[in-house]
Amino acid sequence: MEMFWYLPTMGDGRYLGTSHGAKITDLHYFRQVAQAVDRLGYTGMLVPTGHACEDGWVVASSLITATERLKFLVAVRPGGISVSIAARMAASFDRLSSGRLLINVVTGGDPVEMKGDGIFLSHHERYEATDEFLQVWHKLMTGERVTFHGTFIQVEDARLQYVPFDRQSPPLFIGASSDAGHEVAAKHIDTYLTWAETPAMVAEKIADVRERAQRYGRSIKIGLRVQIIVRETAEEAWEAAHKLIQYVTEEDVQEAQALLNRFDSVGQRRMSQLVREHRDTLEISPNLWAGIGQVRGGVGTALVGSPDEVAQRLLEYAALGIDTFILSGYPHLEEAYRIAELLFPRLPVTYSRPPEEQHWTAMGELLAENRKPKPKEA
Repeated sequence: MEMFWYLPTMGDGRYLGTSHGAKITDLHYFRQVAQAVDRLGYTGMLVPTGHACEDGWVVASSLITATERLKFLVAVRPGGISVSIAARMAASFDRLSSGRLLINVVTGGDPVEMKGDGIFLSHHERYEATDEFLQVWHKLMTGERVTFHGTFIQVEDARLQYVPFDRQSPPLFIGASSDAGHEVAAKHIDTYLTWAETPAMVAEKIADVRERAQRYGRSIKIGLRVQIIVRETAEEAWEAAHKLIQYVTEEDVQEAQALLNRFDSVGQRRMSQLVREHRDTLEISPNLWAGIGQVRGGVGTALVGSPDEVAQRLLEYAALGIDTFILSGYPHLEEAYRIAELLFPRLPVTYSRPPEEQHWTAMGELLAENRKPKPKEA
């Protein structure tokens, strides 16, 4: 089981719905979280994307030299950036970090936010654009010159001057719940991500993605994104869960749900549906609590309980074929330590390792920005 953490670039604190107990989420705090996660043995860290966050590429780049082995899962939005520019960004990050980049392919979300970013494609069109984007992306990462005229993506003689050291794309992740999303995942993606729904719901999604991948002659890894509230006893854990939302009002919930309802993300609709269907207790399956999803987009479910209980639930997800777990908890610095202390000894955790040393060669400046200089003749 590979354990990832989450970098709270959209804010952090001890409670939801209030600035009371909030953290100052500046570069110093991000560095604290990243260095803690790096030393605790987490494999990587999800750096979120969207208008509510600090820019993921800028933040992740600033943390390369502050960490030694931590991998950064950073988002690319195929409908919002040129494939060649995104590929150059990724290749440079991958080279400068000695291969510590992972790519989170983000296709869906809030249509209002996307229009603000100049993206006016429908849900299905965005996945068609993502398919074309990734066709070009993979070729660029190998050093190939690419001319491609698709419906949404068009490039002529696109190329990377500086490709990743292993001449292939950094591993690709995607979170998707629609048929179109599953098809893109099956065709292009290395790790398919799902938010923590009930084990039965997750198992159904995994089976569909893997069946589709087999049609392409591919295998695909599976990851789970979930919040964690663990304490030494179950009673303490549930008390902590209720304290987390003690300042959330019914007005807050109604306003948040109205905003989330405008999303055309199938995954977000499924998460919101879980909240609505279980408003009485918010426990949708043993130890799986939807209280966070009342006011938070994305993963709104948390595993709540004692270390043995939470570890058992994680092992049940692992038995479905999940080997990558992206965890988080409020506040994120303290909970990174708590979870590593209480859960890691109870799980078959694969701890992070230093990256392989890369060998750079002196080249000199390109001639006319296109041709490599010739070596000196003997």
